Amino acid sequence: MTQRALDRVDYVEFYVGSAKQWAFYHKFGLGFKIVGYSGPETGVRDKVSYLMQQGKVKIMVTNAINPDSEITEHVRLHGDGVKDIAIRVNNLDDALNDLKERKVVRFENPLDIKTGSGVVHRAKAFTYGETVHSLIDYGEFDNELPPNFEPVDNMVTQESGIARFDHIVGNVEDKKMDSWVDYYVDGMGFEPLISFDDKDISTEFSSLRSKVVQYNNRKIVFPINEPAPGKKKSQIQEYLDYYHMPGVQHIALHTDDIVKTVSKMKREGIQFQTAPDSYYAELAQRVGKIDEDISVLKSLNILVDRDDDGYLLQLFTKPTGDRPTFFYEIIQRKGATSFGKGNFRALFQSIEKDQARRGNL
Repeated sequence: MTQRALDRVDYVEFYVGSAKQWAFYHKFGLGFKIVGYSGPETGVRDKVSYLMQQGKVKIMVTNAINPDSEITEHVRLHGDGVKDIAIRVNNLDDALNDLKERKVVRFENPLDIKTGSGVVHRAKAFTYGETVHSLIDYGEFDNELPPNFEPVDNMVTQESGIARFDHIVGNVEDKKMDSWVDYYVDGMGFEPLISFDDKDISTEFSSLRSKVVQYNNRKIVFPINEPAPGKKKSQIQEYLDYYHMPGVQHIALHTDDIVKTVSKMKREGIQFQTAPDSYYAELAQRVGKIDEDISVLKSLNILVDRDDDGYLLQLFTKPTGDRPTFFYEIIQRKGATSFGKGNFRALFQSIEKDQARRGNL
């Protein structure tokens, strides 16, 4: 697929047990504004959706009204999780013609959605598990909200500083990572970016392998993980066991001020993974000079890593639902283009503590 065929991630849609509760979690916990609603009142009879936005990040949460719906079955099997990583395309015909020529990606025939604001052209491409990519062409559509959505009047949200999607991570089964990397590279025109093996990402007990693909100068970045053999069960295998299929493990949200963002989220009750005190005792020696006060980072459990291009700061939430599956990452880049390789061990150790408490390590 040519570099002009795809543009960027348009939105991520979750299938959930209660869209209203997920919308409130994102509004009051993460600082998103609820901008749109779709449901019976807007002519949609089988589901309810809320569209939220902060910066360039759009999140949609959807739940079914009918018990025999595909959405209901998705939530029954997987719990709350990502169904659709929607991608904005410049011209849907061009994008689909390229997919046809490559003969790798499965997709459905395009659909033209006609509205009073114009026409939205969209098609659905399939990826790992039950995850899909809606390919959406807004070239003949003049509305900020998707079809069948209406604006939501709500109180002003105090945003937390989220600016854009940084990357979206998928978990797949052991020995399936390479085939899914090839799927994106050969099938959709992505480029390999970086890879990590089980020597890079491991602790005494568990490990994983990961490869990252990117598109359009990193406007779309998809790391893909698989479990690697270890003494005990890795977090990737735990995810697969509870999600019962490959799926999206986490979404990394970029902020220009992670201290401000995390401070606000913690005040609103968002729970994050923690790092041991020894991590911060060694931090200055490991990463060198940084702008932030290490004592402040320690109080917020923010992790830091450096590469040849600069450094990054990152922190991971606890799972957002009741199953130990999906979570968010908050990340700030100060030049760094990598993914926090130096923090993997500290992150894994934190997650392993939770796994041990659940009896799943």
